[in-house]
Amino acid sequence: MKNFNAKEETNKVIEFIKNYYKENDLGGVILGISGGKDSAVVSALFTKALGSENVIGVTLPCHSKEEDKIDAKLISDYYGFELINFDLTNTFDTFKEELNNLGNFNNDQTKNSDINLKPRLRMSTLYYLAALYSNLKEKTYLVAGTSNKCELYVGYFTKGGDSVHDISPIADFTVDEVIKIGKYLKVPEKVLYKKPNDGLSNQTDEDKLGVKYSEIALFMEDKSLVNENIRKIIEKLHKHNIHKFNIPTYRKND
Repeated sequence: MKNFNAKEETNKVIEFIKNYYKENDLGGVILGISGGKDSAVVSALFTKALGSENVIGVTLPCHSKEEDKIDAKLISDYYGFELINFDLTNTFDTFKEELNNLGNFNNDQTKNSDINLKPRLRMSTLYYLAALYSNLKEKTYLVAGTSNKCELYVGYFTKGGDSVHDISPIADFTVDEVIKIGKYLKVPEKVLYKKPNDGLSNQTDEDKLGVKYSEIALFMEDKSLVNENIRKIIEKLHKHNIHKFNIPTYRKND
């Protein structure tokens, strides 16, 4: 693996955020705080760049684990930014009740739809709150993305959910690099080294993907660094999710 200077990259990201906000006359940031390392690192970067008074974190439980909310509070307390809790459980349940009017579907039939509905509800909420606080505080709030490079490469995100955001500070960093940045920023170890999971399906990310994030990072560096079985899984995931990145648009000939 290539050498990675966490201090240098961290400072570059902080400057990137500062410059973007200054150039575009922006004020603050709204982001979902899941209790995992990615959102913790992103919140730390924005706190350093904008000041904690301009960062608003949101916990968005939806039939979620209580531990995730506790870990989110740990992060907000550590970095000193405001944390809002917006419970989406009843909203999700109401949606499911309305679905019953279309027919009787079993859990296997709705499982994937249910999993993807949650991040879509969360993203709608974040954008609502961003607009609300932009009005209340009379300065523009952006919604921050928290996806890392490994997740993005294999399409491990929800189209119309966590794929939607206004600024993306860690999208070019692998999971290992995000951890190194988090270590430099002193993200509490309980969160930084927490086993990654989506908080939705009761499975770890790596269980769902069938590969480790470290293997995805190696693959992106040099395909020959992983064995054939791992290579095939990663290639299949990448190809299967290409549609998430581009919207095919017909262009008429003028």
